[in-house]
Amino acid sequence: MSSFSDIGVIAAIDELYGLSAYSRKESLEYRSPKGGVEVSAQRMFLEGIDFNLVYFPLKHLGYKCVVEATGGLYAAMAHPRVLSIVLGISAKLDFPQVRDIWTGAAVAAKEHGYEAVKLDLQPSNNGLYVSVSALGERSMITSARMPEPKSKDLICVSGPLGAAYLGLRMLEKGAEQFAAGNGQPDMSAYKMIIGDYLRPELDSSVVSRLEDAEIYPLRAQFITRGLADALKRISRDTGLGAKVYADKIPFEGNSFQLGKELDIDPVSAAMNGGDDCRLLLVVPIMKMEKFRHDFQTFDIIGHLALPEAGVSLVTPEGLEMPVRAQGWPDAAE
Repeated sequence: MSSFSDIGVIAAIDELYGLSAYSRKESLEYRSPKGGVEVSAQRMFLEGIDFNLVYFPLKHLGYKCVVEATGGLYAAMAHPRVLSIVLGISAKLDFPQVRDIWTGAAVAAKEHGYEAVKLDLQPSNNGLYVSVSALGERSMITSARMPEPKSKDLICVSGPLGAAYLGLRMLEKGAEQFAAGNGQPDMSAYKMIIGDYLRPELDSSVVSRLEDAEIYPLRAQFITRGLADALKRISRDTGLGAKVYADKIPFEGNSFQLGKELDIDPVSAAMNGGDDCRLLLVVPIMKMEKFRHDFQTFDIIGHLALPEAGVSLVTPEGLEMPVRAQGWPDAAE
């Protein structure tokens, strides 16, 4: 029997679907009789796996959980409408701490335009967990104008990659040193990188801006498990290959300096590290000039390819390296 570490998330999900009468879905969608499309996105965050309360401020945690669920709606070109949050509370948390989580979540919900938010509290025997379910709406026009992807269509990302994973590792290093009685390392030079992990920013206007520009992504993913995972999902969804270029991947300014300090390759962190909270869009190549002009915060990092090309990372020397995506925590190590 294959172990989870061998099979990877994508293949594991495919195999489980194969045991049922249901087909795989990246996001749940419901088409109303009037033609509109309702889209849902869910995320579960577990203490000790997705976050560590030793260094994760609770307000930031609530904020980040909402952002990660909302990104799934934006990847489906859906506008946020309603949000449901369930907090599993362990005995070590008191009301002021729960209030901090809720405050952060409510701020993020307001920023992203949710019309209503439902909150429920449940007891937990195994630490804190946060479950977020988001429901959004994609317009009939957008649904009708999303064309089928083709080879050479552009792969674009909404910001630097790999920084969140490096920020996480810096925080873990500081926690280890503090626990050993050696004080904490100076993290002042890496505030932006650490911020990418603790409180990721997501453009709440991106769907409206794409609609106004009449640029309809052929496919999209919200990157939270590394670029490699998102590329594999795009390839599986389109039936096409994909090529991304290592020298086109955007990085935060101090990523290579911190990567050297932590002995982590920033390119590996970008491909497999996770927690980046960036949008990956496949944009029609005919829209390249308009997209470059109107969406300058995005970087074009590659393109779709013929199916036989597979999914590969192209080095500056032109070597094509097959992409392997596990999608599990610590895959960059």
